[in-house]
Amino acid sequence: MQQHATQAYQAVAKRTGNPRDLEANLLSKSALNLQRIRENWELADAELAGALKFNRKLWNVFLNSATRDENPLPTAIRQNIANLGLFVLSHTIKLEARPEPSRLDVLININREVAAGLRASS
Repeated sequence: MQQHATQAYQAVAKRTGNPRDLEANLLSKSALNLQRIRENWELADAELAGALKFNRKLWNVFLNSATRDENPLPTAIRQNIANLGLFVLSHTIKLEARPEPSRLDVLININREVAAGLRASS
């Protein structure tokens, strides 16, 4: 799965030169994948773990970036990103422990909203 996430990042990077567009596209990809699983819950056993892992790795990148001292974003924005990342990771753990289709909605909505914000600011 790590290789899949890296390949997806590289494929999107080739199509976009702007890092915010890249991040928005990856968040959108993850949201679409989670939405597809939610809509076809009977197939979730085969795909849910991989989709959650991809989303978790993506948010780990955001979390790590936001907490680096050299990050140029204002401290308040960095803290908001970090808090949102921690929430996503915590929610993912709960979802893995007790999978329910409705619990995917939070992750789908967060990814879509952050992607929209990144696109609006680029």
